Amino acid sequence: MTSPLFSPLTIRGLEIRNRLWVAPMCQYSAVEGVPQEWHHTHLAQFASGGAGIVMSEATSVSPEGRISPEDTGIWNDAQVDAWRPIVAAIAARGAVPAIQLAHAGRKASTWSPFLHQRGTVPVSEGGWQTVAPSAVAFEGYDVPVALDIAGIDEVVEDFAAATRRALGAGFRVLEIHAAHGYLLHQFLSPLANRRTDEYGGTLENRARLLLRVVAAVRAEAPEAPLFVRFSATDWAEGGWTVEETATVAAWAAEHGADFFDISSGGLVAHQRIVPGPGYQVHLARHVREAAGVPVSAVGLIDSGPQADEILRRGDADAIMSAREWLRDPHFALRAADEVGADIDYWPVQYTRARRRR
Repeated sequence: MTSPLFSPLTIRGLEIRNRLWVAPMCQYSAVEGVPQEWHHTHLAQFASGGAGIVMSEATSVSPEGRISPEDTGIWNDAQVDAWRPIVAAIAARGAVPAIQLAHAGRKASTWSPFLHQRGTVPVSEGGWQTVAPSAVAFEGYDVPVALDIAGIDEVVEDFAAATRRALGAGFRVLEIHAAHGYLLHQFLSPLANRRTDEYGGTLENRARLLLRVVAAVRAEAPEAPLFVRFSATDWAEGGWTVEETATVAAWAAEHGADFFDISSGGLVAHQRIVPGPGYQVHLARHVREAAGVPVSAVGLIDSGPQADEILRRGDADAIMSAREWLRDPHFALRAADEVGADIDYWPVQYTRARRRR
């Protein structure tokens, strides 16, 4: 029986060789937003390991949009130049290079986790003033400045400019980050968005910035597959819900989005999550069915049979994994063996390991 996990998927004419993809994973190893040799090795190895899509970490569209001072960016040409050979290395190994375009909003200017400090980096130590829909802080962080209309317009233009640069670097798939408590998610959720103008209050108003960004990115990239990553629920009372996610996903599709990457959480520190194998898969299925859009599932999916079964059940159209790729950069090659899929993109240098005794 053919495994759906290793069947190709075509989006806007771009064929992706399988449905086991590398989710964005911050490395906190950039310098002034410029990816380093670490990023080259880190991302290219997943392509050698059989991934269908290899997606960059959350890559900021502006300096103040970085999660930490050590995050990657794509707001200037030096960053484009550094991304270009990384993208080429991914493509040369048969995977599709993708970039997640992001703005961290009130969760920006934070310490790298490697420094074992929590909270906002002071301006005196390389941090910056954060922005958000409202002057409401993430727990333990500094209070952000509420964006005015001119600031909102600038965010939209930053995403558009980043799209142009991403295409110039050779990325084939674009993802808009509207999850995990970052700026676009902050606008979506009533727990962070207390505005009373056209960007706050009703669902239509809270979704307005995201839909403007989707339209702006699509205008700059009329042929590229465009993904949106959502946190489908805040896991907190009074917050963003999976029903709202499905509604806004359908609207985003009307504005030009093609595919939806369904995760959850990250908006508030008091969220209540009980993680377990595939604990977010039901959220992906709900969005897929309610909005009638293709989705990927993510979250503690760490074996070929588990991923294959999710697709067979119709819960999702593809699988994003993160930590399992860190444990095993050849996760897709291993998963093909686990589900009995005969793939033709084992690196010739590794074929002696293709069949276990």
